[in-house]
Amino acid sequence: MMGKGAEAPVGAGESQGAGAMEDKRNIQIIEWEHLDKRKFYVLGVAMTMAIRVSVYPFTLIRTRLQVQKGRSLYQGTADAFVKILRADGVAGLYRGFLVNTFTLISGQCYVTTYELTRKFVAEYSQSNTVKSLVAGGSASLVAQSITVPIDVVSQHLMMQRQGESAGRFQVRGSAQGHGVIAFGQTKDIIRQILRADGLRGFYRGYVASLLTYIPNSAVWWPFYHFYAEQLSCLCPKECPHIVFQAISGPLAAATASILTNPMDVIRTRVQVEGKNSIILTFRQLMAEEGPWGLMKGLSARIISATPSTIVIVVGYESLKKLSLRPELVDSRHW
Repeated sequence: MMGKGAEAPVGAGESQGAGAMEDKRNIQIIEWEHLDKRKFYVLGVAMTMAIRVSVYPFTLIRTRLQVQKGRSLYQGTADAFVKILRADGVAGLYRGFLVNTFTLISGQCYVTTYELTRKFVAEYSQSNTVKSLVAGGSASLVAQSITVPIDVVSQHLMMQRQGESAGRFQVRGSAQGHGVIAFGQTKDIIRQILRADGLRGFYRGYVASLLTYIPNSAVWWPFYHFYAEQLSCLCPKECPHIVFQAISGPLAAATASILTNPMDVIRTRVQVEGKNSIILTFRQLMAEEGPWGLMKGLSARIISATPSTIVIVVGYESLKKLSLRPELVDSRHW
């Protein structure tokens, strides 16, 4: 998601040996050593940026829904979308986007860590589930260490509404800014975080982020491969792999979102409201809103994850194929 989120880029499924390559029902994996790294990174950054632009409004909506008390302002995802659009225009849906683009760095670190960890784990186990679980969790750990400070700043910017703020900090002057890029607002939020919490304020919610995204990433990969394998058995042999991979991605994202949304709600509140305790935040949420409070923002999360995951699956699978070393192209069957 990686990055959130989502919330993770995806690779192909597993096949073993030359015999498997002859059967189109088996999904072939493109491993790290098979890639032209220059093509992989250049095309990867372009693809990731395009995806971020398309799903960012729903990330912003999810953040506001998770932080608000009950239904004090927005009644749901669609209501939030309409109200933000009316109040602030399209620019309001992209508040904090400029800062959030720095997560492109963590995205590339995620992909690199995932692929290298798969290669390392393969020396000890050929189980695709084991490789996916360990690599997904490790990649998320590295990515979140880079992403959390960016998230903290961008989330506070997301909470700025015209003339007011729903978070701890409010930028000086008009909250609406002019256009998507608002350097002054970003600097103002950074100064306020430093003044209130010091440098550690940029890592507020770090543990909660790890408890959210490491399980999300670790769970997503095995479910993705599981769904892809099941669909490959149900689909005709002539069906292109990319079709059921594109279906498997959103199914895995929805499954992972449902399992990890409670922790995601707590993470968002810790970061935006300045909470210091995950446990106390959980208790307060349960006391105020009950168990259903843990599911806040789930629909926005799934809505943003579904189209983005389809794009990510198709894009990442295509990216790896385009980045395949020339001498290996003819040996692959898709």
